[in-house]
Amino acid sequence: MRTRRLALVLGLGIALVLLCLLGAGIGAFPSPVADVLASVAHRLGLAGAPPTGYLDAVLWQIRFPRVLLGVLVGASLACAGAVMQGVFGNPLAEPAVVGVSGGAAVAASAVTVLGVTALGTWTLPAAAFAGGLVTVAVVYLVSRSGGRTEVVTLVLTGIAVNAATGAVINLLLTYSNDAQLRSVVFWMMGSLAQTTWPKVLAVLPCAIAGLLLAPLFARQLDLLALGERPARHLGVHIERLRGTSMFVVALLTSAAVAVAGMIGFVGLVVPHVVRMVIGPGHRYLIPVSALGGAVVVVAGDLVARTAMAPVELPIGALTALVGGPFFFWLLRRTRARQGGWA
Repeated sequence: MRTRRLALVLGLGIALVLLCLLGAGIGAFPSPVADVLASVAHRLGLAGAPPTGYLDAVLWQIRFPRVLLGVLVGASLACAGAVMQGVFGNPLAEPAVVGVSGGAAVAASAVTVLGVTALGTWTLPAAAFAGGLVTVAVVYLVSRSGGRTEVVTLVLTGIAVNAATGAVINLLLTYSNDAQLRSVVFWMMGSLAQTTWPKVLAVLPCAIAGLLLAPLFARQLDLLALGERPARHLGVHIERLRGTSMFVVALLTSAAVAVAGMIGFVGLVVPHVVRMVIGPGHRYLIPVSALGGAVVVVAGDLVARTAMAPVELPIGALTALVGGPFFFWLLRRTRARQGGWA
């Protein structure tokens, strides 16, 4: 198992570096990998000279922030998914279950359709971030009863809230004009096309905080996998674990959704694939899932902007295109192993 873990980490690390170099070099103005490395080395004061003309500006104003945002978004979504699956004790769980994405989408749709521009270009990301956090808080508080929160109640409350947010979005879109409708729909499909350095710096603190906090739950999530009663006997405070871990999930997911829109299936598929390779231990599952999520989103963004260039495809559609069949296979595999759902 140790060899498999090391091989997976090395493979994902190498893949991420190569994809970042390709992502920075491929585009309307192609740049050789040597020029990309020379530009980075020059900015770090190590050696070399930057590419001449506009290419250096393209790298640092468009390509590098986009690649870095893809890394942060992918790592955040997959890390949040790994924690969610541990909290729910179910490999089919993902952050959207507790309404993070739905709440963010409602807030983003509302500010777009109502024409709210209080924070300028930051209005939509700020509203989406706040909407995601508020929705998770509502789901958590509504599902509590007698000082306890049961997994089934959380899931059912999340389903109800997701249904309600979907209805609100449809009502808002009914009253939108063509431009607003196009803006909301494009945002909901997920994209890194509008990436800027301020957006990267906006999501960076949330991503770093969440990625550093999530591994701290590893031991407790491992004990929770034994069942709630054994976990309590071993000293795990279940309610405190659920509350703090859901806050971390909301922090990671809301920040990612706010700047990149809704990119589904990363939080569901990546942790499950990693679990199949290195096992269920959260000590390794959480950080390796984050690394795998970064690889998936950077690769997806590269395909999205090159497959049908100059037309750019939404990343959310691509991840759903791959994640949907995988989810179906996952359901069939789980059902076959358990001998049925009933």
